Amino acid sequence: MHLLRWVTALFLLPIVVYLIGFGPRILFYGLLCLFSIGGLYEFYRMAVPMVPRPLFWWGCGFSLVWFVLLYLNQVLLLLPFLALLTFGPMAFFMFFSGLKRAHLIDEIGKVAMAPLYITVPLSLLLVLDRHPKGVLWIFFLLVVIFACDCGAFYCGRLFGKHKLHEAISPGKTWEGAAGGTIFSLIGSFWFLQVIPLRTFDAEIIAFVLLLAVAGQMGDLCESMIKRHYGVKDSGRLLPGHGGVLDRIDSLLFAIPVLCGYVQLFET
Repeated sequence: MHLLRWVTALFLLPIVVYLIGFGPRILFYGLLCLFSIGGLYEFYRMAVPMVPRPLFWWGCGFSLVWFVLLYLNQVLLLLPFLALLTFGPMAFFMFFSGLKRAHLIDEIGKVAMAPLYITVPLSLLLVLDRHPKGVLWIFFLLVVIFACDCGAFYCGRLFGKHKLHEAISPGKTWEGAAGGTIFSLIGSFWFLQVIPLRTFDAEIIAFVLLLAVAGQMGDLCESMIKRHYGVKDSGRLLPGHGGVLDRIDSLLFAIPVLCGYVQLFET
């Protein structure tokens, strides 16, 4: 399984690098949209497996239209469209299910939550992509998060003794979290030596620490969801990694942090 994890990563790496850095932007945006819909599918399969099929397609359709609006730069339409995310499921249940479903409000909340959890953070990469150095910042984020994941995994296996949050993820340890954070700093230092995006100073160190914490929080929160619903992996699409949500969970929390930082301090 461990070898399969690396084989999958090495197979996907050149594809991802090409689409982010060199491919037509519409292909990159399409990849993000597909990851969003894949993550939504896995979330709905875990959290609301009996949800009516129209509501599943509602969530996927929201993701697609959201990316299209961003691609067309129709920013003013995003907020009213966001309101429909909740209104749609509410109206559906009112007309077609009424009060017959035992967990009506819970299901409405889960249907509406998934795009906020998955689609909106991923779509911020479209916003970041339009920054003059946005592509480099996206690569910077991937290096930091990948280094954090690797450091946490290997340091946890080698040195892990103190559980980080046993009730949610028994395999994660404080030693692993510390190792992931250190690897993030090493990865960011290496990246900035190879690509002079900015200087490696106290500010970037603090920022990388924040990214590492956000990424690990994202990982823990997805573990919480899987633990609650009694599943080991969110899916099986990526051999050795599990599902789409298993692969992007750290990024979902780290992307808004990166986007906010770049918009505030790197414009």
